Amino acid sequence: MRFWRTTCAALGALTLAACATAPGGTDTASANSAIDKNPYPSTYKAYPGAATALVGATVFDGAGGRIDNGTVLFADGKIVGVGSADLAIPAGYTRVDATGKFVTPGIIDIHSHLGVYPSPSVEAQSDGNEATAPTTPDVWAEHSVWPQDPGFSRALANGGVTALQILPGSANLVGGRSVTLKNVPARTVQGMKFPGAPYGMKMACGENPKRVYGGRGRMPSTRMGNMAVDRQTFLDAKKWMAEGRKGRDLANETLAGVIDGEILVQNHCYRADEMAFMIDLSREMGYKISAFHHAVESYKIADLLRENGICSAIWADWYGFKMESYDGIPENAAFLQNAGACVIIHSDDENGIQRLNQEAAKAQAAGRRAGIIIPDEQVIRWLTLNPAHAMGIDEMTGSLASGKMADVVLWNGDPLSVYSRPEKVWIDGALMYDSDNRKMRPVSDFELGQPGEGDVK
Repeated sequence: MRFWRTTCAALGALTLAACATAPGGTDTASANSAIDKNPYPSTYKAYPGAATALVGATVFDGAGGRIDNGTVLFADGKIVGVGSADLAIPAGYTRVDATGKFVTPGIIDIHSHLGVYPSPSVEAQSDGNEATAPTTPDVWAEHSVWPQDPGFSRALANGGVTALQILPGSANLVGGRSVTLKNVPARTVQGMKFPGAPYGMKMACGENPKRVYGGRGRMPSTRMGNMAVDRQTFLDAKKWMAEGRKGRDLANETLAGVIDGEILVQNHCYRADEMAFMIDLSREMGYKISAFHHAVESYKIADLLRENGICSAIWADWYGFKMESYDGIPENAAFLQNAGACVIIHSDDENGIQRLNQEAAKAQAAGRRAGIIIPDEQVIRWLTLNPAHAMGIDEMTGSLASGKMADVVLWNGDPLSVYSRPEKVWIDGALMYDSDNRKMRPVSDFELGQPGEGDVK
């Protein structure tokens, strides 16, 4: 099976018009009536699947539940039922004996740069940072995604990743829009776009923006410069909104989407004090932060993050590779979980995305050594429902619940063991990877190589 295939017909563009009235009586609906907020709609269509019953497995449902000797049913792309061994299996279902194995929802990576920093990592394909201005809310990550990146198939086969958010890099204070993808074969990024997923907007604080732009002799060159540029950027957007949103302005349209709550803020931030400043900024400008990414010092303000409903998307143990990461600790996830805050394990790496389950297990073990016992079924939530929540897709995926997308992984052993790996992966009920079937081990067209001498060109 060649991994990248033609997808089916497009879903048709959705034109969404704002209906509020701006101060002074300007009808923003008429001002925006010509603006298509979804000009590059998803053309994703699920691959064909078969009604399937996974029987006898240990089931982690992604929402914190565990069923020993459980049964998972899915058909027509949706979860039909999850229960114990006595759950009735309808006629016509393909029965898969999962005795001694484990079932989880598909793994979701909230922070990936696959496609925008693809393999091979060469300058010609370095498309993740539009490092030409401190704020670039007008750029969209999807316009850099290369669907043939071999990293997508590696994440599927080795990591059980069924959905992922592709973000711009962190050179800029505002880096642009993210895009959420289903990890499926497609010739175009639209064929991978997760239908109904909201856009995200990447923001960054700390060392990166001041290093990139201060070194060029322009603002920001300090953390106070970072804050000033952020504030002015949002003030300019609010002014544009108050004046009736007149004329097309790609940057302000994205910022307005953030303020209106339609676009979710994904904020790269390491230090606790800077996260607190970002929360203050969000209150001042009237938007909400969905998640802090990397967030190595989240444990210092776990209560503040819990009270504000902000997730921490973190590594298990990366620290010390630059000054702002110096206070990273391996107990970060455990302390957050213990405080009742939202924990997500992310990758930010084309190799790390292939072992997010192992990274979560490392964070769990660090907590255990500190005296914090976190059950396996709660740890799985760090990789499934929590990232889905922070990406705005938790009503559709992230847990094994009736009516949700049948994004399912069958593991050959405990997914929190270094010795386990995905045996089968379904996306919307379609079997996309099978370790026992060579024809179901996807390969990118790029990896097939170039025609040899004498071949037809």
